[in-house]
Order: sequence, then structure tokens, then C-alpha cells
Amino acid sequence: MKPVKLFYQERCPFCKKALRYIEELKEEHPEFRPIEIEMIEETQQSELADQYDYYYVPTFYVDGVKVHEAGIFKNEMEALLRKVIE
Repeated sequence: MKPVKLFYQERCPFCKKALRYIEELKEEHPEFRPIEIEMIEETQQSELADQYDYYYVPTFYVDGVKVHEAGIFKNEMEALLRKVIE
């Protein structure tokens, strides 16, 4: 399984949707349940966040590669999670 980093902000409505989609998809697809996501709240961990090349949240890195930046739909989240378990 590939490592996943999620850069987000607590107040971001798009981030809240992304987190909800992750939970829904883990319920719907048991193969996603073991996926662990390193959560990085960029306002609280700005030094770490500054080391990565992105502008909008939520931003996902899978195996060190940026795979999604900004708002996300549930079908896009499912595709992202499938990349993690490939």
C-alpha cells in the first residue's frame, strides 16, 4: 500500500467534504479500510506544508507524488483511493 499525505485546513468546506467521502468510501468498500492517511493541517504545520508544492486544499500526495489539488468529488476520491491500493 502506498503512503498518503493529505494537506487540509480545519475550516475548509472542501476538506470537510473530502474527509466525509473518505469515510463513506471506507464503509462502502472494505478494501479501502486499511488505508492510512497522514493528515497535515497546514495552518498548524506550516513548516512541513511549505516543503510541498501546492496552493489549494485539500491536496493529496500518494507515494510522494501530488495526485489531486483543490475540491474533490466522491468519484474522484474513489479513483484516488484505488491508486493507493494498486
